[in-house]
Amino acid sequence: MRAFAFVLLTFLAVLPVTAADPDPDPPNLMHASSWGERGDVSSYLVSEKLDGVRGHWTGERLLTRGGHAVDPPEWFTAGWPSTPMDGELWLGRGRFAAVSGIVRTREPVDAEWREVRFMVFDLPAHEGPFEVRARRIRTLLDGAAVRWLQPVRQFPVANADALDQRLERIVDAGGEGLMLHRRDAHYRAGRSDTLLKYKTSADAEARVVAHTPGRGRYRGMLGALVVERPDGLRFRLGTGFSDAQRADPPPVGSRVTYRYNGFTVNGVPRFARFLRLRPRRRDSPKD
Repeated sequence: MRAFAFVLLTFLAVLPVTAADPDPDPPNLMHASSWGERGDVSSYLVSEKLDGVRGHWTGERLLTRGGHAVDPPEWFTAGWPSTPMDGELWLGRGRFAAVSGIVRTREPVDAEWREVRFMVFDLPAHEGPFEVRARRIRTLLDGAAVRWLQPVRQFPVANADALDQRLERIVDAGGEGLMLHRRDAHYRAGRSDTLLKYKTSADAEARVVAHTPGRGRYRGMLGALVVERPDGLRFRLGTGFSDAQRADPPPVGSRVTYRYNGFTVNGVPRFARFLRLRPRRRDSPKD
């Protein structure tokens, strides 16, 4: 018996140890900064900021911005160009949670993917300025003739007043905001000052550290989330929840996205309200 145990331990000792799969390397993408009256609006092409999941087509496969593989049905990417493309996996305005769930599902549901579009807004490998890249996107996708592979519409805006009017119309219609891309800008990976987002409010992430009980019609449900920013500041999110979310709130330890309008004199986000539960760290879907 002792001899058998010795042989068994020796055998186990020489077995290879398989390490957990490391996180993938994210693709080298360009990321937007915030618009802050950065010069002549007419120097930019403007598009709607789509509230979907950012995707990167390498020319062979589809990845999230974090580098994780997206697993659509095979037909979804059939006939796509071999050119690398940046885009947004999108269902429509106000449907981020639904498209995020579809994209993060390992076993794709064919009927769900039939509703998804890949909205292309840039060509990372193209060496020309954005105005040329935008024209190339339209030509490329016209040639592909895939119904769910579409260009994001880019349009000129004459001045700051016209930009604000366009933003107001988009937000009133349920959109998230606008993107401004300098016409003469080349694609450069990393945070860019030539790709800008313009919204009526700002979004940020925080970690849930506690729940407070509801009162009145919310008795027995969530009253507010106590959340903590990366710098340690804690505050409450008491609005923005559906009744279903109050009955089954984001758990302690999860990360949520909240929306706010500026800061108080003490640095606390003003009018902070819950927006969504962040997916677990397989993906970071939003730009």
